[in-house]
Amino acid sequence: MVLRHKVRVLERQLHARVRYRPADRAILALLSRLLPRMRWRSFLVTPETLLRWHREAAKVKWRRWRKQRGPGRPPMSDGLVDLIVRLGRENRRWGCIRIQGELRKLGIRVAANSIRRVLRRNGLGPTPRGGPTWAEFLRSQAHSVLATDFFSVDTVSLQRLYVLFVIELSTREVHLLGVTGHPNSAFVTQVARNLVADLADRAHRIRFLIRDRDTKFTSSFDEVFRFEGIRVIKTPVRSPRANAFAERWVRTVRTECLDQLLIFGPGHLERVLRPVRHALQRATPPPWYRSRSARRRRRPFFHPAARHPSSRGAGRTHPRVLPGGCVSNISEASERTLTALAT
Repeated sequence: MVLRHKVRVLERQLHARVRYRPADRAILALLSRLLPRMRWRSFLVTPETLLRWHREAAKVKWRRWRKQRGPGRPPMSDGLVDLIVRLGRENRRWGCIRIQGELRKLGIRVAANSIRRVLRRNGLGPTPRGGPTWAEFLRSQAHSVLATDFFSVDTVSLQRLYVLFVIELSTREVHLLGVTGHPNSAFVTQVARNLVADLADRAHRIRFLIRDRDTKFTSSFDEVFRFEGIRVIKTPVRSPRANAFAERWVRTVRTECLDQLLIFGPGHLERVLRPVRHALQRATPPPWYRSRSARRRRRPFFHPAARHPSSRGAGRTHPRVLPGGCVSNISEASERTLTALAT
């Protein structure tokens, strides 16, 4: 059939440029679906042209079907709309899902989005929540949650150093537990005891500790916290977002300071991290400081345009450039300390 149609086309346009009519394109496109791709060499056009003709034929088909069917879904009847509005007005605590279930009992199947659209069109929006929102609930739980993690730093001599820290989710306050080149069981157990004693002196009640499944966290490390009534929660395997607060602080420390300095040893690393920890703590606002609308309008924390403080605001926090070209949002005193360490 393909060869016969080719002969008719060639006989019709002998000694002239081959021109295909819409009917020829449709026939060849449909016949191409009946032949394997390796046999498409028998056509006078390329396979890409055949596929394009087939797509155009499909577009024409669905355009005709859409014209016959009409635009969009069929509208709901006036009686159904009045019933939805009546149910929503007489039962203000019912949501669209509850109204959908009540209508299904009557044998009426309507999508929940359609019910929501009808209610909002008639001024019946969602009812105010009776309890706390998820953000308020999680924020109230953050006062009793800690997150801990290791991060590594390579010295000038390519010696690998490990830093263990703990961050409080409510205030973003960071506790540097220690720096070592050999994070064995004795090291992590001792720093855990020091942290527990520090929290007890501050009368800070902690209920949960979030950590990953790193083998450097031994069973004795977990036992120190369990003895104090703190539940250790392990994140899933290969899920850094489950410990997002700790991972974000590590990224900030690397970007703000460690990527711009050469570390000579454990003592040097501790001297560098202490002022950086205090500087970032003062520069980071608490999570409840801004509303949602204000967070959308605020400038990014690491702004590329560094400004210099005026004489009146010498002690205020301004974005400024650290040694190496890194922009930081820290105070003048912290900047002088970092500059002295870098030089």
